[in-house]
Amino acid sequence: MDRDCISPASHSAFSTPIAMMRFIEKLRELSAGKPVGFKLCVGHPREFMSLVKAMLETGTTPDFIVVDGSEGGTGAAPLEFVDHVGMPLRDGLSFVHNTLVGAGIRDRVRIGASGKIITGFDMVRAIALGADFCNAARGFMFAVGCIQAQACHTGKCPVGVTSQDPSRQRAIVVADKSVRVANFHAATIEAMADLIAAAGLDTPSRLGPRHIYRRVSQQEYITYADLYPCLQPGELLAGCSNQRYAEPWRTALAESFHSSAAAE
Repeated sequence: MDRDCISPASHSAFSTPIAMMRFIEKLRELSAGKPVGFKLCVGHPREFMSLVKAMLETGTTPDFIVVDGSEGGTGAAPLEFVDHVGMPLRDGLSFVHNTLVGAGIRDRVRIGASGKIITGFDMVRAIALGADFCNAARGFMFAVGCIQAQACHTGKCPVGVTSQDPSRQRAIVVADKSVRVANFHAATIEAMADLIAAAGLDTPSRLGPRHIYRRVSQQEYITYADLYPCLQPGELLAGCSNQRYAEPWRTALAESFHSSAAAE
């Protein structure tokens, strides 16, 4: 209280991809084997590929990676970041999934999706693009009573959802709101199950990019399989022809978040 909480862009425990893998090892050891992972909104593709190369070099992989989208964020986030920084969820999620597949380590890492995951279809779409699970907050905030006043950072949320003021928190009637949240969760999962059944599938794990279509013009719609081409297992290691992946993979370094091209 009464002191600034400084949250720098860099991390004090590591500054290179390999050091980050060592830090993951340390956290796993200190927690007696509990799952350790990280969350990111993908920026430069090369930087994430540097992490993957570090995973290959050290033999250490996180238990999970949660991919957030540029459309995510909180009401307390800087507006410039919310509007302009990072890949949208679908692009970032597909990229992370395919990079791990191409590096031959997808089976060692679980992928979560986060970023405006609200409806059953949002979850179906994320799983089709490679997610193993979804994190959702926005829909539950609405169920609690959020009205998107964008006052989260002020401490004066008019409906008490993000306020530390006891007088404002009185608006959150737990006996009522808890039922609303539970109903929202149940209905969302039911809608997701209906979509999976309508696709002729018996489990979410069978969803793939081919199951989702996207309109790209007034006259044309294509599947996500065409929109987000998939890499084959180990393709990055054997030599990849897809330049979206091949070029950043070539310049990625396990020893640094900077590119080999920049070093040259």
